[in-house]
Amino acid sequence: MGMDDKVGVMTAVNIYPVAVDSLHFELFNRVFTADVAADYGAAAMWSDLASMKRDFLTIHKLFRTTQHFTGNHVVDGDEAHCFSYVRARFVREIAGAEEVYEAQGWYDDALIRTSAGWRIRHRITRSSWTGGNPKVLETMPGVSGEQMLTPLSSEAAAGHVMLINKLARG
Repeated sequence: MGMDDKVGVMTAVNIYPVAVDSLHFELFNRVFTADVAADYGAAAMWSDLASMKRDFLTIHKLFRTTQHFTGNHVVDGDEAHCFSYVRARFVREIAGAEEVYEAQGWYDDALIRTSAGWRIRHRITRSSWTGGNPKVLETMPGVSGEQMLTPLSSEAAAGHVMLINKLARG
C-alpha cells in the first residue's frame, strides 16, 4: 500500500468526527459504504448507511456540542484496515444535572477502495473509559449512556480486533 492510499484511508476515518460534530451526516457518504456494518457495542448496530445517518442525526441533534478526536492511526493491507483511538465529549443541557459525558476508546475499521475513494465497510468501536453523566447520551429510546467498558487487551485476546487478527496472520 502506497502513501496515497494510506492518506486516503486516514482521510476517510478523519472525516467521521467532522461529520458527527458538525451534524453534516451527508459527509458519511465520504466515510462509509452503503452497506456498512457498524458495531458500536451494546449501544447500537447498523447494517446500512441510510439508517445510520438517520439515527446519528436523531441522537446527536440534541447535544449542545460534541467533539471527537481520532489519532494514532495504524493502516495496513491491500484491503485496508485502520485502527485508531477516539476520545469524545458530549454536552447537553439536563436540568439539575452535570451536562458533560466523555468516552475514550477505539475504532477498528475495514475499508475498501471504491471509485470515489476509500470507504469504511466494517467498523467496530468500543469504549475503554468514560466519565461524567451517562444520562447525557440518552437522546433516543434504546440509547444508554451506561456502556460496558471493554479494555482493548480483552477484545484482542478474544480475537475481536480485525487489525490485530490481520497483523498476527502476517
